[in-house]
Amino acid sequence: MKQGIWGTVRKGLLAFVALAMVAAPVSAQKKQLLEYPSIHSPVVGENGMVVSQNAIASKVGADVIRKGGNAVDAAVAMGFALAVTLPRAGNIGGDGFMLVHDGRTGEDIFFDFRSVAPKAVTLAMFLDNKGREADAASRGYIAPSVPGTVAGLFKAHRRFGKLPWAEVVKPAIALARDGVALTPDEAFVFSWGKERLSTSKAARSAYYKPDGSLYRAGEVMKQPDLAWTLSQIAARGADGFYKGPVAEKFAADMKANGGLITMQDLADYRAIERKPLRGTYRGLEVVTAPPASAGGATLLNMLNVLENFDVKAGGLGSAKTLHLLSETMKMAYADRYKVLGDSDFVKIPLAGFVSKPYAAERAKQIDLEKAKPADELGAGDPWKFESPSTTHFSVADANGMVVSTTYTLGADFGSGVMIEGTGVLLNNQMNNFSHVQAAKAMAEGKPLPPNAMMPGKRMLSTMMPTIVMKDGKPWLITGTPGGSTIIDTVLQVIVNVVDFKLNVEEATHQPRIFQDASDKLRVEPNFNPDTVRLLAAMGHPITSDETMGSAQSIMIENGRFLGAADPRRPGALAIAP
Repeated sequence: MKQGIWGTVRKGLLAFVALAMVAAPVSAQKKQLLEYPSIHSPVVGENGMVVSQNAIASKVGADVIRKGGNAVDAAVAMGFALAVTLPRAGNIGGDGFMLVHDGRTGEDIFFDFRSVAPKAVTLAMFLDNKGREADAASRGYIAPSVPGTVAGLFKAHRRFGKLPWAEVVKPAIALARDGVALTPDEAFVFSWGKERLSTSKAARSAYYKPDGSLYRAGEVMKQPDLAWTLSQIAARGADGFYKGPVAEKFAADMKANGGLITMQDLADYRAIERKPLRGTYRGLEVVTAPPASAGGATLLNMLNVLENFDVKAGGLGSAKTLHLLSETMKMAYADRYKVLGDSDFVKIPLAGFVSKPYAAERAKQIDLEKAKPADELGAGDPWKFESPSTTHFSVADANGMVVSTTYTLGADFGSGVMIEGTGVLLNNQMNNFSHVQAAKAMAEGKPLPPNAMMPGKRMLSTMMPTIVMKDGKPWLITGTPGGSTIIDTVLQVIVNVVDFKLNVEEATHQPRIFQDASDKLRVEPNFNPDTVRLLAAMGHPITSDETMGSAQSIMIENGRFLGAADPRRPGALAIAP
């Protein structure tokens, strides 16, 4: 009896093995060592993932999830922590955008906390006597716009947060109070930014030793004034920043130094909950940032154009593929500069700009063999198709909630202005309005450009937290800093995973290009010289200086969370809670 059973089992096993041997490639039969298909592998998590440009902030986010917080709790905690640990970009004196997917309801919510122009602004303040943008637009006390970060994080937490507000601000307070040991990169950055940070006495005092010397790598930098401000925010929510003692210090320092932001500007600021932009790319839904971000609309426009071509056939990283991407970018940036602005203030052809028919018309202008001059491609007319230094972090939890957040101070260390007694370093976003173009339009009696400055108006941004959906669920959560390179960086990450089937880490590591509405094509350092020669032969003037972006991304596949921290900026880290 037993022999009969085991005989049957043995025959079954032999049949299975034989079938497996027939089905398997011959080469696989000879392999005795485990091999992996990619030289870049993501961090893998079973219960969620956090990815940011700063390792300490990533650890803060992971700890929040371990303590029972959700993805929004973690994102808010990371946002405040980065103000301490990454002051060149992390901020409570800047602005940004947050995109949230609620796994319980399937709803996508976009939080716009882009800063706004103070009420006292005039165009003349930001122009020199030759009609060029003045240095004061980028550095000093009139460069900052009214900050939005605290209002935005508070609004997102009130809508989705699970842990108490004070609990998610608490880690940042401890970091500011107890201090952070600087990494070699962070110590270098303070050396690099010393001139800008000398703009205000408070910034010099906060980031340098009493004798003005630098903190060295490994030394602890404490920020007691910032700890006090964060404590006010923890106790009173957004009112702890926009009203009361912090706001009083803010207004007093502005007034004493010829700044523009008043107590009323702060009290009047509001973060806005908006509907995100939606598009599709090769059957996948793309959820991204609406205006005042120019990035989301421009991304959808470029993806729509690329759908008219077989991108994969060109080959990953080939001159043929990069040429197609470059020409697509060139056209989209020309359109962006012409038609996009804060939709709360100006009418823009948003639906036309992101429509498939408009993209199909624009795609016809691309020559697959040679580059066309920027002025020949020019800007299109989306109206007839009609029916905003930065850092990024992504978070996903085990319950289906994902968060993609990009926020900024503008330049590294923003305006260089720190408000006395608060530890708050301010942005320099007033230079993101189209001052020169507005002055020219006024002189010629023409309509102002969509991105012309107005009191209370949000300036355009390239920031664009983005979620790519597969089968109705978040699949890729991504975004990046990088100023004007943000849009092109996110585009390339998406193309890498969708068209070339790369894992999220591989997609992040691929060399990048940047093309705007000019003729010059920028490539990252040490780009393949053969590819560069081929691109030059196709008519692309090539430049190369520095790396582009710092995409912090998560991919969710087969119930696992795959995290990719971009190595282009030291200190980035993906952590599985």
